[in-house]
Amino acid sequence: MERDDLSIIASALQKSAAYTLRYKKIAVMVSGGSDSDDMLAVLLKTVAKEKLHFLFCNTGIEMQATLDHLCNLERKYNIKINRLKAVRPVPLCCKDYGQPFLTKYVSAMIERLQRHGFKWENESFDVLYDRYPNCKVALQWWCNKNGDKSRFNINRNLYLKEFMLENPPMFRISPKCCKFAKKDVGEEWVINNNADMRCMGIRRAENGVRAQMYKNCFTYKSDSQCQEYRPIFYFTDETKAVFEKLEGIKHSQCYSLYGLHRSGCAGCPFGSNFEYEIKILQQYEPRLYMAINNIFSESYSYTRRYKNFKETKRRAADK
Repeated sequence: MERDDLSIIASALQKSAAYTLRYKKIAVMVSGGSDSDDMLAVLLKTVAKEKLHFLFCNTGIEMQATLDHLCNLERKYNIKINRLKAVRPVPLCCKDYGQPFLTKYVSAMIERLQRHGFKWENESFDVLYDRYPNCKVALQWWCNKNGDKSRFNINRNLYLKEFMLENPPMFRISPKCCKFAKKDVGEEWVINNNADMRCMGIRRAENGVRAQMYKNCFTYKSDSQCQEYRPIFYFTDETKAVFEKLEGIKHSQCYSLYGLHRSGCAGCPFGSNFEYEIKILQQYEPRLYMAINNIFSESYSYTRRYKNFKETKRRAADK
């Protein structure tokens, strides 16, 4: 109901004013995405502008529509968004460490197994742990030892283990592009500039590991001078729609023209609809389309093979 959404919005504005009051240097992580847009509007309605420092991490494979949108935000709100260069851009990360595949967690586990020379064996955990004693966490994932229905087991992804046993990856897999192109960039700015709060456009209603990491809108870190705040954490999709109508928020052409449901790294293999995104980029941003097909070529191919394998298994099971 719209009344409930208005209540959520009012609460978010009140909390934003209260939570940010004692902090003097607030790093606002701007992505150019729709949640980021809403977060920006909340903060600029409730916090003195001089306390806010707007940061955008350029991963090296950003859509031009996103870059153009940053300029639109600067004009609309009369602000300056600092464009931060990646510690290592995504293309270089993929070359040096490996390409992302399926999800961040899956990629991290595969990376660990590859680093320890794993032979993609279908043995018990005890047998494998004896052979690879320095790879416990990844072996627990591989052997489904984290409890029933755990998202930290390989069987969270249907038939993935069966696929990998028959089709071991012949290229390096890693999620490090996220770390070096985004996470470390923001961390470095926060430390070097003595920021005491960092704001992010994360919502509880999101799917994925990122939103599930948090229980509420504020995280107090006793071991850090910089605390974390998520101003639109309690916004549902319906709340977003009401808020955006009230505030006249217009998102980037990634949404309004391209028809995408996300911004961020173009063609990221972690995206569940990356095939659709690739087609859109071919139409609207052909140079970027060519670049991502080169950067993520092996991951795209491996993902397609896995999806075909999974579909074949499903059909066989239904007979």
